[in-house]
Amino acid sequence: MKIIAFLLVFFPSLLLGQTAFEKGERYYNAEKFDQAKLQLDLYLKQNPNDLKTLEYLGDIQCQFKQWEKAVPYYQKLIKIKPTEADYFYKYGGALGMQAKESNKFKALSLIGDVKKAFEKAIVLNPNHIGARWALLEIYIQLPGVVGGSERKAVKYANELLKISPVDGYLAKGHIEEYFERYNLAEKHYKKAIEIGNSFTTYQKLANLYQYKMNQPEKAKQLLAVYNEKNKS
Repeated sequence: MKIIAFLLVFFPSLLLGQTAFEKGERYYNAEKFDQAKLQLDLYLKQNPNDLKTLEYLGDIQCQFKQWEKAVPYYQKLIKIKPTEADYFYKYGGALGMQAKESNKFKALSLIGDVKKAFEKAIVLNPNHIGARWALLEIYIQLPGVVGGSERKAVKYANELLKISPVDGYLAKGHIEEYFERYNLAEKHYKKAIEIGNSFTTYQKLANLYQYKMNQPEKAKQLLAVYNEKNKS
């Protein structure tokens, strides 16, 4: 009984003693982003250069799809710690989504900074997979007159192939699929399955069959093969 009484007294005092950051982090991990933001905003007022708080607040704005509001947090992060690749990656991602949802003129004014952010992430972390995927996507989706380039997209796919063969073949397949060369995409996705044998690899090929090659039965059979291989 004494132990129970002690716990009843001790644990509430621990909770009361939590900092706003600790409360905010707890809410964040529970995906209660509104409550997390309230606590983290309070903490940031007293600790304006706290890296993790800034990152959480930027990430929360991304959860809300408030890209323009996320950008300043990541900008401050790369200013305070310009050696962290993921800060540049997140900055480029938020800026890229802002560009995607803006009018054409605004988007074109942002795209240069988006590319630079992802390129910087790669300089800081030569094995950064996400930044290469992001640049690949930019280069295949942009029209050539404003900087699009299949050749540059393939360059990043080849780099991914060296770092992570599964990502490399998925990237090559994605490029071929984007340009409607479905038979070539199929070959690359099959290679990704052979190496990775993950649900993602099977799903990519199944989606190609179902939505691009009009072969829904083939997609169904492929996923059945995956399920059979991965029975618990």
